Amino acid sequence: MKRKKRAEGGANWMDTYGDLVTLLLCFFVLLYSISTLDQAKWIQVVKSFNPDAKDVSQIVNDQTAEADDDVPGGLDEEFDDFDDLYENLKAAIEAAGLQSEVELFKGDGYTFITFRDNVFFDGDSSIIKEGGSSILSQFSSIVSGVSDSVKEIQVLGHTTQADPNVVNEPVGDRVLSAERAARVAAYIQTRTNIPPENITSIGYGQWRPIAPFDTEENRAKNRRVELLITKSDSVEQTLEKYYEEMGRE
Repeated sequence: MKRKKRAEGGANWMDTYGDLVTLLLCFFVLLYSISTLDQAKWIQVVKSFNPDAKDVSQIVNDQTAEADDDVPGGLDEEFDDFDDLYENLKAAIEAAGLQSEVELFKGDGYTFITFRDNVFFDGDSSIIKEGGSSILSQFSSIVSGVSDSVKEIQVLGHTTQADPNVVNEPVGDRVLSAERAARVAAYIQTRTNIPPENITSIGYGQWRPIAPFDTEENRAKNRRVELLITKSDSVEQTLEKYYEEMGRE
């Protein structure tokens, strides 16, 4: 008796197995994609399952409220690269042992750095010293890492009144402070990815002192280069306002 031929065109177990593996892969990709909660992505998921929902944010809050209360880094906690700027600069200053020569201040939407003039320059010179170049290179590298959140870098040059009883000669005073600020700004421009139009330099001469001119120690405090780095969404203030916030009244 002849054997009956097996019917062709039936289900193949390899097809079923392949479908199973594909579904498992999709499942694990989905798990990975939601392992870190992102509010915008979560809203999209909620909308896909609740197309008629009128208040998606309420749904998101209901779904994630418990997680935010118990897990650090929930949706209510903001992380910004600009915040890292201060910490990275602080670590670099401490590593270089420049705490006595560099003052760092963090405000609302800005970071303010004050360098004693001897960090970058000799005497009445506006040529950046080799050691100053090294410091600026490290600074530029750190700032480049958070460039997307930087609105502007202002370089402010200052001198001091050499004689407590005699005002400085105006041209030399202002030119020196302006040249120093311009050279620092140019150095930063060539070593960061900050747009050049967002890097400015200003020379104030002796007219924004932070200490009296009565002693050599106080006069030394006034010889300085300051860097004001503002956050991309910050509200610009006057220099006097920044000084007030730093306690330089």
